[in-house]
Amino acid sequence: MVRGRGLQRGVLMAAQWKLGIIGSGKMAEALLRGWLRARRFAREDVVASDAEADRRKLFAEKLRVGATVDNDAVARHAEVLLIAVKPQVLERACRPVAEEVRQNALILSIAAGVRLGKLEAIFGTERAIVRVMPNILHTVGEGVAALCANGAATQEQLDYTLDLFRALGVAERVEERLMDAVTGLSGSGPAFVFLFLEALIDGAVAAGLPRDLALPFAAQTTLGAAKWVRQGKYPAELKDLVTSPGGTTIAGLRAAEAGGLRSAVMEAVIAAARRSEELGRPS
Repeated sequence: MVRGRGLQRGVLMAAQWKLGIIGSGKMAEALLRGWLRARRFAREDVVASDAEADRRKLFAEKLRVGATVDNDAVARHAEVLLIAVKPQVLERACRPVAEEVRQNALILSIAAGVRLGKLEAIFGTERAIVRVMPNILHTVGEGVAALCANGAATQEQLDYTLDLFRALGVAERVEERLMDAVTGLSGSGPAFVFLFLEALIDGAVAAGLPRDLALPFAAQTTLGAAKWVRQGKYPAELKDLVTSPGGTTIAGLRAAEAGGLRSAVMEAVIAAARRSEELGRPS
């Protein structure tokens, strides 16, 4: 087992640490781009691994960080180790390198549905492990991340992880039992919003608006509505502000209710949460 310095109590939060990434998919790319932009890591301190040559090439050439097929090398390098593989392959990718991880490394897992207990079974209960559910909106600095940690993680390590993800949007600590619901809402939610946006655009086109106007109008409408909610107003209250008796909005809302929009969105979130739960069950 390789031992080295790690994120321990008393270490300045501003310090830059050596980042290792196992699994260089789109989410890992989104997070790394944001962290490099926010100067949370230096390029020369990052090494990522992936089985696919195209992903390694992207990280090496476009992100200008170290890239390898060797998970062992990443594990030995990392003071912060990001596990970003699909949950179905996590054990196969990580168990062979678990003993190579620095004793005091901070392990961050973004594998959907994979519980802390399973991660501890691979890396050990004495290693600090933080499970994170991020989303693809970290790409534009407006992401949402929920995190929970095992008993070996210190408060400073939790604060450090929150700082990493708050540099890219909103991040909060939650109980692990809530992580599946978070996955259904903010993890899968962007896809539901994109579908809704697409429907808004197509509806405007059907009503006669050119598509090159419909797209920015729909996007800005959604953005403005979300910002208003973030100021502390409840959506139902804001909906009523826009809805006048016998007007255009109530006619549209009536059509949306008749089409089952509210129920369909609720069921989408629930289905995604259930799938997250299924992915976390022992195989």
